[in-house]
Amino acid sequence: MAFHDLLTDDERAFAAKLRDFYTTEIPIETRRRHARAEITDQESLVATHRILNAHGYAVPGWPVEWGGQDWTPMQRHLWLDEMQLASVPRPVSFNATMIGPVLAQFGTEEQKQRFLPATANVDIWWCQGFSEPGAGSDLASLRTTAVRDGDSYVVNGQKMWTTQAHYADWMFCLVRTNPDVKKQAGISMLLIDMTTPGIAVRRIHTIDGHHEVNEVFFDNVVVPAENLVGEENKGWTYAKFLLGNERVGQARVGASKVTLSKVKALASRTRVGAGSLLDDPLFAARLATLEIELTALEMTQLRVLASQSSGSDAPDPRSSVLKLKGTKLQQDIAELQIDVLGMDGVPIRDGYDVPDGFATPPDGAIEAMPTYLFYRKATIYGGASEVQRNIIAKAILNF
Repeated sequence: MAFHDLLTDDERAFAAKLRDFYTTEIPIETRRRHARAEITDQESLVATHRILNAHGYAVPGWPVEWGGQDWTPMQRHLWLDEMQLASVPRPVSFNATMIGPVLAQFGTEEQKQRFLPATANVDIWWCQGFSEPGAGSDLASLRTTAVRDGDSYVVNGQKMWTTQAHYADWMFCLVRTNPDVKKQAGISMLLIDMTTPGIAVRRIHTIDGHHEVNEVFFDNVVVPAENLVGEENKGWTYAKFLLGNERVGQARVGASKVTLSKVKALASRTRVGAGSLLDDPLFAARLATLEIELTALEMTQLRVLASQSSGSDAPDPRSSVLKLKGTKLQQDIAELQIDVLGMDGVPIRDGYDVPDGFATPPDGAIEAMPTYLFYRKATIYGGASEVQRNIIAKAILNF
């Protein structure tokens, strides 16, 4: 039975409304470029986010008074699933699913008024200052310090792998404000204007050929104390809340469905003996395993969303299951696509002319290898798989 067969009539109508919006209001060229993994520029991402925000589809998980929607967990799932199935770029995650919910839950009224409307519309572009050299998977070992000096904090240190810091106007940053207590207990969260003197951003090029991540250095950066989120030394609580939201989104069920459908289409056109690759029993078993695991992941995601609807501040440890399994599935599906393509999966970038006598690469070939290489890091960012297994063992299995 297909997933949509399990929906009520109202839910199917809701999904159809979203599908119509995504395929008519978001330009077809934007969706085609996103399907080919070509959209990495800030202008295109912001333009799509603002279309979604103008119709109430950018931050549906926020409180209604700040632009959210009073949707059920299933409606929230359909919103994201249909978006990914239509190859629509997601709302900017640092804004929509990371700092926005944190400020809505823990920020002062002044911070909400100042930041939330601008965050929802990407008038402010945020980046995340969490990981450091030696403090990635063991995030609580971070060493960037913030020393209180009157009405300000003075920040010194370094952040690593800071995604899209080269675009960012502001950073939500974890800093050590008390070095004399248990490491999780001495962390605070600050909002830092990226134009503040003393901040330097240095780019890092990754194996997929893109510039997405950066190093960020802080040299006596003065941050107003009013930019402290919540209470001093409670930053670890806010970080766990944020990472719980982030890990739900990292499951990328809809995007994996799209890629898997591409793999099936490619396999159907790959001749093996008298039939196609789909008729090969070993390939068929491998494909079926991924489809079953993806369906199970989707069901788990719905259970996590249902628990979040209760309004609890505590992070749902099952989000670690979504992160662990979702990112592994992304890698497995990308690897299967490369295996089906064979030599056609060798990267071909913009401006390539097919030589005379050579066949044009099949659909999906150009983006396949960069996507495969990109997903090598999926099991690391947002909390490495080893960390997720520890969380699952302690919080779910009670080991």
